Amino acid sequence: MDLHGAGPSGAARLLADVGDILRFADRDRFASWNGTAPLDASSGDQKRHRLSRAGNRRINRTLHIMAVVQLRNRTEGRAHFDAKKTAGKSSMEAMRALKRRLSNVVYARMVADQKRRKAADPGGHSQDADVVGIGHFG
Repeated sequence: MDLHGAGPSGAARLLADVGDILRFADRDRFASWNGTAPLDASSGDQKRHRLSRAGNRRINRTLHIMAVVQLRNRTEGRAHFDAKKTAGKSSMEAMRALKRRLSNVVYARMVADQKRRKAADPGGHSQDADVVGIGHFG
């Protein structure tokens, strides 16, 4: 829920649908699974990409909501969107790029959280908790 635009229901949806994030080899596989990986829609000299309609639509919607919320506020997501628009992308292309960026951010955060959980001792307490005496009784 620390990610801007991910409320309690969005965070719960991510945790429930993704499950073990380490089942994805990398962020590109995760993006393909959630439908934010761009599809080539080039023709002739015109190089274009379009948004995928495949993938997990619930996660895609969660990422879309995060993108819309970020566009309403001064965030890194808004700056990313504005930079894409300045570079000549259409609003739809800039939104596609933002959703992919958010997919990468979510993937990185979930991998970091998973590694932090695995670093906890078998009792489920982190080593930091034991230092301050939280993990001990008596």
